[in-house]
Amino acid sequence: MSGVRASEKSGSATQFAEEFDGAPAKPSGKPLPPMAQVSGDLQREVERFLYRQAEILDDRRWDDYVALFTESGHYWMPVTETQTTGDGVPSIFYEDVDLMRLRAKRVMHPRAWSQKPGHRTSHVVSNVIVESVDAAGNLVVRSKFYMSEFRRDAVRHFAGKYRHELKKTAGGYRIELQRVDLVNGDGTWDYVIQTWV
Repeated sequence: MSGVRASEKSGSATQFAEEFDGAPAKPSGKPLPPMAQVSGDLQREVERFLYRQAEILDDRRWDDYVALFTESGHYWMPVTETQTTGDGVPSIFYEDVDLMRLRAKRVMHPRAWSQKPGHRTSHVVSNVIVESVDAAGNLVVRSKFYMSEFRRDAVRHFAGKYRHELKKTAGGYRIELQRVDLVNGDGTWDYVIQTWV
């Protein structure tokens, strides 16, 4: 509250920032990630893939979601954006396909009381950018997401960044890695996330 009073006295946004949290807001200083030059057809194909993934999650088609991954695929939700690996360090999620199948089976079990009543979600995916394409047609794609979840008479909101490593196969793209960086990944949580974001 002292920051608000200082702001009112000085009328300076910079002074308000300094008095509120000790330092003015600064740019991250990180270089912008790469952006590959791709055809409109490839861009639309990638967007359709991500939109279909969001639709599958909203429809709670857990087996279909797991089927989007390669057999060596991983779903990773790190605690902080600076993490470079999910192996051997704390993560919110770090699951291979076998663990994902186990989670899907547990969530769909008739005695999964934590899912009674089940939740409803709405995903929005945007800012889809292809970072790179290798010689085999495999892609690295980043995007932004926003998800609302309604469960037990409460609405929760999740937002952040997706990073997909997509493997090109004869049947279309499959996910080798899906990384999910939540805006508040290192925040305090009063509940357990039951399914994938």
